[in-house]
Amino acid sequence: QVQLVESGGGLVQAGGSLRLSCAASGRTVSSYSMGWFRQAPGKEREFVAAISMFGGSTNYADFVKGRFTISRDNAKNTVYVQMNSLKPEDTAVYYCAADRSVMLTTRPTYWGQGTQVTVSS
Repeated sequence: QVQLVESGGGLVQAGGSLRLSCAASGRTVSSYSMGWFRQAPGKEREFVAAISMFGGSTNYADFVKGRFTISRDNAKNTVYVQMNSLKPEDTAVYYCAADRSVMLTTRPTYWGQGTQVTVSS
């Protein structure tokens, strides 16, 4: 079983950038597809981005395409999401997720505790 811990959240002005990290422990992250979801107050959790087990394939939600980039460093057991051109509507708790599959499913098995991202206008 893998444990996931997110970091890098915070408060940023609109147009700014943040990089979130997700450190995995317990199992080598190379055995998992990884990704990010987010949940804003009063809304359902939604998919943001995913990266395949060996990093050869990525998927993004339409609302982050061109602004967010997901990457992974299997040697460091860490997955990242670089978030640029942030908007107030990006404000949410961001969750790291993982699956023991080539690509992340719509209902990942493993979840981190989340990190808050707040974008001020």
